[in-house]
Amino acid sequence: MAECLTVLQVLPALEGGGVEKGTLELAAGLVAAGHRSLVMSAGGRLVSRLTGQGSEHFVAPVDRKSLFTPFRSRALRRFLREQGVDILHARSRMPAWIAYRAWRGLPEAQRPHFVTTVHGLYSVNRYSRIMTRGERVIAVSEAAARYVTANYRKFPAGRLRVIERGIDPKVYPFGYRPGDAWLQRWYRDFPFLLERRVLTLPGRLTRLKGHRDFIELMRRLVAGGQPVHGLIVGGEDPKRAAYADELRRLVQRHGLEGHITFTGHRLDLRDILAVSNVVLSLSTRPESFGRTTREALALGVPVVGYDHGGVGDTLERAFPQGRVPAGDPDALEARVRRVLASPPELSPPRFPSVQDMIGRTLDLYAELAGR
Repeated sequence: MAECLTVLQVLPALEGGGVEKGTLELAAGLVAAGHRSLVMSAGGRLVSRLTGQGSEHFVAPVDRKSLFTPFRSRALRRFLREQGVDILHARSRMPAWIAYRAWRGLPEAQRPHFVTTVHGLYSVNRYSRIMTRGERVIAVSEAAARYVTANYRKFPAGRLRVIERGIDPKVYPFGYRPGDAWLQRWYRDFPFLLERRVLTLPGRLTRLKGHRDFIELMRRLVAGGQPVHGLIVGGEDPKRAAYADELRRLVQRHGLEGHITFTGHRLDLRDILAVSNVVLSLSTRPESFGRTTREALALGVPVVGYDHGGVGDTLERAFPQGRVPAGDPDALEARVRRVLASPPELSPPRFPSVQDMIGRTLDLYAELAGR
């Protein structure tokens, strides 16, 4: 085994989402490879899963966007020294600012190597520029790499590495069907789904995920006599409770209470995707990756999504007939009707695996550490 590294990943919280999932996957890979895996965040529901895999978690208020937050860099600087951190890996902007200031405040000979991952297509400004300050900058997709090179012209391209997020073929096998016990529970809870086509929009209840476009799509399909039911699968952010209420009022206004279900946060998203007839990806702004798009396609479930960012790249690669111009309700309705009328035969897509992602990231760490 290669010499043991101590790696600290820093992110706002561990509640759920693509950044968090990637953090846990890499943490598990570090432990399996014999390295010491540390994660610092404000905490959340995924902490127990992280520590159960053998990583160590440290609670810190690295999620707060405050003028006083950068002064927490002093505490992080002490932590880096005490823990003997070799690689400091920042995965979000506020934690990256704290990490960068802590890193810069150490004597050069005592600094760990600093890595950032560009998970999103952020607004272009000084605050976001921090994600390009790593000694190595990981882009989670070609779309994320295009964002960096197009918007930060002085960025040294030699520091950029495209390491796509991985899909575990054991977790998302092509043609997967849930077990009988799960199906019995599912149809006991939602018996009306047995007689309807299921359209699923996964994602937390935030304005960027396109819930209003999904509700409008459902309104059109139901008005046209389509036997469909829509699932909005994602947790509610307490800070965005007003938005969740707004969506429910919109469903009521269109008389769709019997046609759209808000499931809340679910741990069985894979099974829900597998029993869906169509999965939607309708983010109003381009996403850097679009994990659920790849997960659904990996299972063999058709995806209809807006043709921009990482989702557009994925659909072009694996299911081009699922692409729709962003924000075009007529094109979206027509495409979904077409997929429902004639379900396509998908082929197993060739996406990088989780092991590919972990292996390439560990290689990058070794390159920096000179090992």
